[in-house]
Amino acid sequence: MTDAFIPIGQVKRDISTLINRVAYRGERIILTSRGKPKAALVSIEDYKRLQKEQADDNLARWQAWLARTDALVAEVLARRGGLTISVDELLRQEREELEERGGWIAGSH
Repeated sequence: MTDAFIPIGQVKRDISTLINRVAYRGERIILTSRGKPKAALVSIEDYKRLQKEQADDNLARWQAWLARTDALVAEVLARRGGLTISVDELLRQEREELEERGGWIAGSH
């Protein structure tokens, strides 16, 4: 598959030809402005492949995050002898400590 570098000004003049080159010849057209790449024209097949690769990459990152989270949960549970942490209990304890120090404001919970 070839890449062609085309100035944006030429695109205005030759858009139909460029689209046909992309769609039927499999070219990738790199649009340039002042000699610098700015965008690309790709076939719908390339576009769909890029979307799938991005979705696959996102799924892989999510699965890796989930695996790290599961490992962290297992590590915390192991350190606590299998006892889970009750968020409600932690909040209750925090409120009690604040009340003992006089820092609890009625109605602020």
